[in-house]
Amino acid sequence: MKVILLQDVNKLGKKYEVKNVSDGHARNLLIPKGLVKPATKEALEWLEVQKEILKKSAEDDLNKTEDIASSIDGMELVITVKIGDEGQLFESINAQKISERFKELNFDIKKSQIDLKHPIKETGEFPIKVHFPHNLETEIKVIITEQKDD
Repeated sequence: MKVILLQDVNKLGKKYEVKNVSDGHARNLLIPKGLVKPATKEALEWLEVQKEILKKSAEDDLNKTEDIASSIDGMELVITVKIGDEGQLFESINAQKISERFKELNFDIKKSQIDLKHPIKETGEFPIKVHFPHNLETEIKVIITEQKDD
């Protein structure tokens, strides 16, 4: 029996693939659990529409990701922190702090996207890579400066 997979099925295939399975396996397990539907003419037409929707959604997501990546590429992100008498930072700057700074600037960059090997523990400029879905990557410059007390 030809069936359309409605979701990824272990050892059978990925969502929206058309597969041949035994009638008993389809009727007794796959169809009752809602994992597949029979590949009728109407179902195959439905499948083509679903694939188009998926393709359009992926293209939109790629365009949106490219826009965000290009808007932060080369950005200088300034973070001000309190500094002790000997020039040491009172706090180290980690990916979470950089992510929070991006959020203040209305960019939704998760800490997992920020490629920071070790927390920053001194003032200065540091080049940092930011990874995006679709294998996109940009580089920003994080500038750590002293917070001036008024």
